[in-house]
Amino acid sequence: MKNLKERICKSRTQLFKVVFPNTTNHYDTLFGGTAMHLMDEVAFITATRFSRKKMVTISSSQIDFKEPIPADTIIELIGEVVRVGRTSIKVNVTIYQEEMYEENTRKKSIEGLFTLVAIDENKKPTPILD
Repeated sequence: MKNLKERICKSRTQLFKVVFPNTTNHYDTLFGGTAMHLMDEVAFITATRFSRKKMVTISSSQIDFKEPIPADTIIELIGEVVRVGRTSIKVNVTIYQEEMYEENTRKKSIEGLFTLVAIDENKKPTPILD
């Protein structure tokens, strides 16, 4: 069990980005589709780092947009494995925002759960833990 916890810990993924105007909607906040794209990418990286196998996203669920994220904001995406099945992994991805030029402004803004499956060379599900 310690080995599994260690793998989960080592697969934790962090990505920092700046919300530039070309990624915002008509309200000048991060476009939801862009946020979901970034979250799926972080989920994929997290699952791949854990399994070291070819992974594909099969679902996303319960994506909660808690705070709008304005342009010219720094965001941090964090991916963490929360469940390991036989062929699938669930990854929780959280986006935090912080103002670029002010301290102590970090806020949890978006959170979602992604399920990814390991696939073999024939694109069929394959066990994650050999």
